[in-house]
Amino acid sequence: MKQKPRALPPVLIGVLVVMWLLMNETLALTQIAAGVALAVALALASAGMRPLQPHLQRGYLILGLLLVVLRDIVRSNFAVARIVLGLARGREIEPGFLQVPLELHDPHGLAVLAAIVSSTPGTVWVDLAPDGSRVTLHVLDLRDKGYWIDLIKHRYERPLLRIFQ
Repeated sequence: MKQKPRALPPVLIGVLVVMWLLMNETLALTQIAAGVALAVALALASAGMRPLQPHLQRGYLILGLLLVVLRDIVRSNFAVARIVLGLARGREIEPGFLQVPLELHDPHGLAVLAAIVSSTPGTVWVDLAPDGSRVTLHVLDLRDKGYWIDLIKHRYERPLLRIFQ
């Protein structure tokens, strides 16, 4: 029985091309062509190392999620800077661990969620339950657990569910 040939992953190729152009600091057509050729070659060469292929249900939502994440990263940088510089307005900082129940079970979606959480200053992905039902996070300033659970579930998990499941 013949195996069905794998499709080239457009998200991977797009990210690799953008990285190539950023590293070369140009939008010259020759560099775009070189970036596409290199990205396709790398995607083909690494196909065997990616046994699970992502299945995007609504890929168009990625841009909106990316904008939300970038805004949250900038805001978190300022919040963490205030804490580090001692400008937290005389209140006590309450670091702590938090368990967030998950509906997301797609491994690619979970990987993106882990990257989002760990990229945002002040939060770190610590553990995923063996059954995938919850994630443990460490939050630098954990004043309100309900706020953080709502933030993770509605701001990040809900769009990822729509994208991956």
